[in-house]
Amino acid sequence: MKQIFAKKPLQVLLDEVVSENRLRRILGPVSLTSLGVGAIIGTGIFVLTGIAAHNTTGPALILSFVVSGIACIFAALSYAEFASMVPVAGSAYTYAYATLGELFAWIIGWDLILEYAVASATVAHGWSHYFQDFISIFGIKFDHFISTAPFDISSQTGHIIATGSLLDLPAILITVIITTVLVKGIRESAGLNAGIVITKLAIVFLVIIVGAFYINPNNWHPFAPYGYTGISLFGKTIFGQTGPGGAPVGVLAGAALIFFAYIGFDSVSTHSEEAKNPQRDVPIGIITSLILCTILYIAVSGVLTGMVPYNKINIDAPVSNAFKQVGLIWAQFLISLGAVAGITSVLLVMMLSQARIFLAMARDGLIPAKFFGDVHHKFRTPWKSTILTGIFVTILAGFLPLKVLADLVNIGTLFAFVVVCAAVLIMRKTHPEAKRPFRAPFVPLVPILGIIICLILMFSLPEENWLRLFGWLLIGLSIYYFYGRKHSIMHKIMQNQENGLVGDEANTVIESDASNL
Repeated sequence: MKQIFAKKPLQVLLDEVVSENRLRRILGPVSLTSLGVGAIIGTGIFVLTGIAAHNTTGPALILSFVVSGIACIFAALSYAEFASMVPVAGSAYTYAYATLGELFAWIIGWDLILEYAVASATVAHGWSHYFQDFISIFGIKFDHFISTAPFDISSQTGHIIATGSLLDLPAILITVIITTVLVKGIRESAGLNAGIVITKLAIVFLVIIVGAFYINPNNWHPFAPYGYTGISLFGKTIFGQTGPGGAPVGVLAGAALIFFAYIGFDSVSTHSEEAKNPQRDVPIGIITSLILCTILYIAVSGVLTGMVPYNKINIDAPVSNAFKQVGLIWAQFLISLGAVAGITSVLLVMMLSQARIFLAMARDGLIPAKFFGDVHHKFRTPWKSTILTGIFVTILAGFLPLKVLADLVNIGTLFAFVVVCAAVLIMRKTHPEAKRPFRAPFVPLVPILGIIICLILMFSLPEENWLRLFGWLLIGLSIYYFYGRKHSIMHKIMQNQENGLVGDEANTVIESDASNL
């Protein structure tokens, strides 16, 4: 019990920054903001807008994006404070270790695999669909046998059905390409991402500017056909209407659904160790990317629901199809290109971030350090964990359906946000003297509001999301019990204390046990 609640000293975290086994510092505020935008803009604008508007919110999708954006802003301010205090790899995992103890840190680290690795597989699956739609414009088509996952979930019955396919080859190919780029180096990864971000931002601005001329205000009436609430408790609607299958509908239900669109801004904090001036640049990257993307989301959702009646929005390709419905056939090519580019950068940043989480956990001994903590001598990247992440994402994206993957992600991310907001409150009490180059404003109000809103969105998710979360955490706790707790650096430190080893003698033992870190 003493070990699982042991907190990692703040000075130990800061010492890791100057060790020989650290990552290369080459990212400035523009690169960090670009990584944030690259992770955020993609699936939200090009996929989820159609599903949410058609089935859950109607034109009030605009308000759903506002609600989700507010929740993320509160969490972003908390992330920014921690990132400026502790500029090392690990994000919410590292923050939890410093404030809540080893067990909670493990839970968050395991939970972040849902956010990054499983989300990467989800995005790769979505990329495959958009890529195949894009090349179909030129009459090119993948054979059905290699175009999608071998099974899917029926939207009518909820049962597993065979698709007649063997695997999703495009999803596998894009994952292999991204993995190769990530192993090569952070400079190459950031450069590729910056180019993609410029392309997709140009497409998004095209959608907003050109689409504004085709808005019919009548399409915004009724504005909230499904209501303004949609709050549920473990899948049971307590405020608002209930849609098909018993799921809640309305503005808040839509906010929970499209929350996936915001996943990624926190990935900026995982690159604190690679920032040139992390105390200044990481908060700038987090907050700037989130505010910019929130504004763009609201604008695109307003244009989309203004161009086409909400019940006629195409679910599979909502934005490009909206332009097609108003007669702008030429725009389909550009928007499809933007969608492919946008989703590519999301995949790149998600997979980039996952390897950094593994690196932080390996440094603490919770997972094998010789493998996950190995930084390439030339590229200065965690190359082994990057390759493993690529293999994991390839398997999930190639053989599992989109719905199974996507349902795991939202609740895991919201849970991580709740922990980070709580950690800010704890750290203000336990370490008031710590240097904070960036301070979240209006504490304790901001983190408390972040906790409340994120919990409301968590409870507004369908019941099966909670069951999957508990199942995933149970697997993670088993790994911690049988491996992590016995090999953690904190365990070694406490053993030395019990054996009466102090000072240099204790450090010699710890360094011997952690020689591969």
